[in-house]
Amino acid sequence: MAISRTDTSTLGRWWWSVDRWTLLALISLVAVGYVMMLSASPAVAERVMGASSRYNFILKQVLFSTMAVAVMVLVSLLTPRLVLRLAALGCVGALLLTAATLVIGPEVNGARRWLFLPGMSLQPSEFLKPCLAVCVGWLIAEGKRTRRFPGLILSLVLIGAVALLLKKQPDIGMLAVILAVFLAQVFVSGISLFVVGVGIGGVLGLAVLAYMLHGHVRLRVQKFLNPESGDNFQVRTSLEAFGNGGLLGRGPGEGRVKDVLPDAHTDFVFPVVAEEFGLACALLLIGAFAFVVIRGLIRLMDERDMFVALASAGLLTQFGLQAFINMGSSLHLIPTKGMTLPFVSYGGSSVVALALGMGFLLALTRRRVSRLDEPGPSLR
Repeated sequence: MAISRTDTSTLGRWWWSVDRWTLLALISLVAVGYVMMLSASPAVAERVMGASSRYNFILKQVLFSTMAVAVMVLVSLLTPRLVLRLAALGCVGALLLTAATLVIGPEVNGARRWLFLPGMSLQPSEFLKPCLAVCVGWLIAEGKRTRRFPGLILSLVLIGAVALLLKKQPDIGMLAVILAVFLAQVFVSGISLFVVGVGIGGVLGLAVLAYMLHGHVRLRVQKFLNPESGDNFQVRTSLEAFGNGGLLGRGPGEGRVKDVLPDAHTDFVFPVVAEEFGLACALLLIGAFAFVVIRGLIRLMDERDMFVALASAGLLTQFGLQAFINMGSSLHLIPTKGMTLPFVSYGGSSVVALALGMGFLLALTRRRVSRLDEPGPSLR
């Protein structure tokens, strides 16, 4: 159904103001996720849960992905003021639930990151990431707009509280992403390069501290620097999959890596793409992620609302960094980190939280006639 430019309904105004190319790219990534779950998850589900549960992951991911698209579209309808309010509520709720994982969350592989609910598990820190980026963006922007408002100090306090919770879980990878997003927002806000350098130095110091205090971090770094020092089965098999796929791949469903990799449907779904669809499709997938990030940054170049610029820059940094970490781990470019490939990997909390973040981005970057004349949004 065609929508006229003169349509003043909510749907009409949304359609002609939202970034339709970014929306199309994001929905395309969701579609790729559907295809890869059909290809990669049955073998994993049968190996983990038995032949009777062969399609369990597929059915769940169809539900999660459909929910994600609905969340992304509905959130993109919001105004910047409503985005801020929703992010503030989400940040408070996610902080409380993340703290609850330390008390009532089950311990899985030495970490407490999940809450088990009937029929599903929830990782609250996934929802904390997009909400925190928006809230920190507003705090820094409000500090720039109002002299007596200690926005940067408050954002540091908030980041510090989140860092303590994530260290207790522990989830060092998630903490690294949040700190990187915060530094990117501080840099975009126009702070001096000296302060940025101090911040980077502090992050490097925390990385060294994590290496010394956390055995699993030290083990992953050592295996990355010296592959012969430990079991590198997943990375080695992943690299073999890229070689087996060649330029055009073995064909849909013909890959072998999914039969042996435990995380072929989550952390190592990218090698499945490369083996079955080849280097050409793998490069197209990388291009889709790059398109979303680069197009978003280009749209922000003319943005005069500091809040919109900082919040959107944080969301784009988060999205691009998560994609890079997942693909870089499977290509042995960085130490392995259990992080999903946005919208492509299996995972309910991850895909819905990512949809929430991209919904925030689409809402903030919508074209508004009066945007340049409006003050920054407030919680009131």
